[in-house]
Amino acid sequence: MSAFLERMCALLEHSEAPFSPEQLNPGHFTASAFVLSPGSEALLMIYHARLARWLQPGGHVDPGDPDLVETARRECGEEVGRTDLVLDREGVFDVDIHTIPETAKRSQHEHFDVRFLFRSPTREIRAGSDALDAKWIPLQAIAACESDASVMRAVGKLLRGA
Repeated sequence: MSAFLERMCALLEHSEAPFSPEQLNPGHFTASAFVLSPGSEALLMIYHARLARWLQPGGHVDPGDPDLVETARRECGEEVGRTDLVLDREGVFDVDIHTIPETAKRSQHEHFDVRFLFRSPTREIRAGSDALDAKWIPLQAIAACESDASVMRAVGKLLRGA
């Protein structure tokens, strides 16, 4: 994680627009929400349309977002219909830098993802925007679903109580 933090600090220091989705070299900041169920036994996951795997809700920073926590909360509203999330832990829960494949509109670039831990007051959700599906997956079962190493790293933190 220290390598991620070093690269994130360098992006902040040397970039004119580190939060703009238009900055593609090397990339830009995004924000994600790891959302625990009310009883903390499950994690809210979306099946991402373009990336074709189960991931946490999250996405690009919009110009009107006051901070990255609110970016993550807004993205949850767009992707699963929940904005009434309670920040479960102050500060950043996890960070990750991952490559986003080239599309017809954008070249390959990196997302410098800042992740926050929330708790939902209810299990009511609905898939929307980039999410083909949304569901609560028990923490112990996430390893069996098609996800990625960064999600498993965060789940490992949750299982260890870190």
